[in-house]
Amino acid sequence: MAKVELILKAGREKSLLRRHPWVFSGAVAGMKGTAQPGETVDIVDAKGKALARGAYSGRSQIVCRVWSFSEHESIDGVFFRQALEHALERRRVFSAGLEPNGGLRLVNAESDGLPGVVVDRYGEWLVGQFTSAGAQTWKGEIARILMELTGAKGLLERTEGEVCAQEGLTESVGTLAGLTPPETIPLQEHGLSYAVDPWHGHKTGFYLDQRDNRLLVREGCQGRRVLNTFAFSGGFGLNAMAAGAEHVTHLESSAALLSQAEDHARRNRLPEDRFDYCRGNAFHKLREWRDQRRTFDCIVLDPPRLADSQAGLMRAARAYKDLNWLALRLLAPGGRLLTFSCSGRVAMDLFAKVVADAAIDAGRHVMIQRYLGPPADHPVALTFPEGRYLKGLQCIVD
Repeated sequence: MAKVELILKAGREKSLLRRHPWVFSGAVAGMKGTAQPGETVDIVDAKGKALARGAYSGRSQIVCRVWSFSEHESIDGVFFRQALEHALERRRVFSAGLEPNGGLRLVNAESDGLPGVVVDRYGEWLVGQFTSAGAQTWKGEIARILMELTGAKGLLERTEGEVCAQEGLTESVGTLAGLTPPETIPLQEHGLSYAVDPWHGHKTGFYLDQRDNRLLVREGCQGRRVLNTFAFSGGFGLNAMAAGAEHVTHLESSAALLSQAEDHARRNRLPEDRFDYCRGNAFHKLREWRDQRRTFDCIVLDPPRLADSQAGLMRAARAYKDLNWLALRLLAPGGRLLTFSCSGRVAMDLFAKVVADAAIDAGRHVMIQRYLGPPADHPVALTFPEGRYLKGLQCIVD
């Protein structure tokens, strides 16, 4: 079969020469031959010089995602086995320190050289998302190899949501390899027990990217009043209570997630009378508590992604500023703020500026104690800054 070539416009090869794995539709001059979604194509510059090999996706704004920067690399089962072996080896030392039923990110998409492929391990089970045309084309082979390399019981696919519309993919949820996972999977993290819902929970069932930061929240929580905003299933609040917090308030818009947080408190035999579970819109509830002059000693702000596109970036920045301004109005002197953004389009510099602007408007003196991010099993390639979607600040507030 003749190779299909994706031809770039003059001057648009610079990002590929810097080993960035995306080709946007606006950079393409044309194609030599035709390709189906997920098919491997050769990417060439305007003079015909080979640059990389990637998966074609004509229905996406990102028209091609690079598998290899070698023009001679065959994209086949051998390629994927090597890529997956390397991904697992990167995590070997780190994973040795986890609890037996701990959670671990095994494959981190572009940063592991596998665009659109995210796979998490929960004990004996794998849960994966295959959110690019190339990932969809090769997911069966990837699942087969992972089952062999990990000895897992089964792999559940969770490819769904807005990304499918953006990439022109059909949603797919179900067992991809091995046995069918149960409705809940037990998870141990930092001495606490959780019940992960791999079928319906956010992402692959749990926010493994906040593992280190959940432990960090324990610092200085003894005898303190803690507000866990956008609480999800309670992780930050559970860690605060495990460290001896006086009281923890979970604020979450989902009744089902609040129920999970309550179940997790019982599961860990934490004092039920020292938790509050408040269902509501965070923006509205924080304003209500500000008007009531309520205060907390520690506040965690971990909102969902607020910037879905470049066009929505300024709107997201205003929302982040509003949230942080409200939190700073609610913090007692000497309080701590752990504030996060999981919007990939919001760079750390911009996020820090937004929090600084909120501090000025709130009339508070705020100092950054730590810059926060994901744990070691979520590596980010230096040539792919978009992979650093999670960023955060730990602040002390006078």
